[in-house]
Amino acid sequence: MNKPLRRIALFCGLLVLALLVRDNWLQYVKADSLKDDPKNRRVTIARYSTPRGDIIVDGNPVTGSTTTSTSGLNDLKYKRTYKNGPMWAPVTGYASQAFGANQLESIEDGILSGTDDRLFFRNTLDMITGKEKQGGNVVTTLNAAAQKAAYDGLKAQGGKGAVAALDPSTGKILALASYPSYDPSSFAGNSTSTDSKAWTELQKKNNPNDPMLNRALRETYPPGSTFKVVTAAAALENGLYNSADQNTDSPLPYIMKGTTTELKNEGNIPCKNATMRTALRVSCNTVFGKIGSDLGNEKMLAEAKKFGFDAEQFTPVRSAASVFSDNMNSSQTALSSIGQYNTAATPLQMAMVASAVANNGKLMKPYMVDKLQSSNLDTIAQTDPQELSRPLSAKNAQILQSMMETVVKDGTGTNAQINGVTVGGKTGTAQHGVENSANPYAWFISYAKLGDGSTPVAVAVVIEDDQANRDDISGGGLAAPIAKSVMEAVIGSKK
Repeated sequence: MNKPLRRIALFCGLLVLALLVRDNWLQYVKADSLKDDPKNRRVTIARYSTPRGDIIVDGNPVTGSTTTSTSGLNDLKYKRTYKNGPMWAPVTGYASQAFGANQLESIEDGILSGTDDRLFFRNTLDMITGKEKQGGNVVTTLNAAAQKAAYDGLKAQGGKGAVAALDPSTGKILALASYPSYDPSSFAGNSTSTDSKAWTELQKKNNPNDPMLNRALRETYPPGSTFKVVTAAAALENGLYNSADQNTDSPLPYIMKGTTTELKNEGNIPCKNATMRTALRVSCNTVFGKIGSDLGNEKMLAEAKKFGFDAEQFTPVRSAASVFSDNMNSSQTALSSIGQYNTAATPLQMAMVASAVANNGKLMKPYMVDKLQSSNLDTIAQTDPQELSRPLSAKNAQILQSMMETVVKDGTGTNAQINGVTVGGKTGTAQHGVENSANPYAWFISYAKLGDGSTPVAVAVVIEDDQANRDDISGGGLAAPIAKSVMEAVIGSKK
């Protein structure tokens, strides 16, 4: 072989070697990343080639799958369906051929689509037997009756709002409702004429009501007077006061420290040197503002953090972090201690506050997934309740319970009374907007205690109604009846 031919042969050999190296690189090194690349159409086709597993509530699926229309160029066989989609959307999220997925549909996608490694044995058996691959199920902690009561209550009210309900003893989320809401079925496919149109109409820029916002988890509101429960806990835990019926050092009028500004109460109420029980019952700004100022920013912040403030919660769906600021002066701390200034909380966070008090000071980590199942209903993962923190001692929790129960018995929360059940609660009317010009938010947090001493449910409700008469907005008037219906639903489901 002459010299030019040898060079050509060597060059071709190097090309073949490079091809082999590249081929092995793609097959063995890059295989997983290419397989999971969202731009890989085969991944999408495979995901929608079989029915998705279901999200389960009270033993019944709230999701389903249906075959996609074969018209046009659509090569995706199945799309998601939802039962009572708007009611359950804050729990399920959406799974769309065109727009991806979020919340449980995204977090547990591996289980629901059947691609999770924990389903390998099940999938292998199905392949051997010739059975079509199926996704697994996500079994939630939600209570269907409580969720319906929450959603129907918000819908009847008509304004924007949210509800979160917990089982204080375990942290199980029993209800998670947001209004207005949306139907995930409306854009579950990939049609440009229907699904894309529905998606576009739901976006905030096109719909100022922002129906896709999960207000129970992702929106923070000034909690108003409901935060006084945290302030009362801080007073007890730091030894500022030792009982519900001890007179507080609370002048009237109260001029906030370092200012010439009077912190005012709503109406002519008995707040001068009032006991904490009376102060919570009639919702004295002066008493709890001064408590916060006396304790100082550092101690108030520490107590708020014990309740979950300043930290995201993963249920596993992420909840926005509620806020209690640091580096505040005395007057700012006073305002923050009555749920104003920079203080902001999600409905889930305020349900956690009520839950910790109801559970004798023990705060359980909130969660909404009870277990994960394979397609043949075998349990492949189970969630165990976890303690998150101890915001207050059992003794102080019981003192605070007696105060909250007085609020419902003969205070601002009487609309939450339930025959034969002890209810503790706190109303809140939170100002917001430039110079408090916007309609206030109406809050109510509560728990229900049964005759056997158990507390099966704690609830937080927030209502934002731009159309309501300002003078008619109150936590006791707008939010308490919804909380009552949710508590009754949980109690009724246990009979």
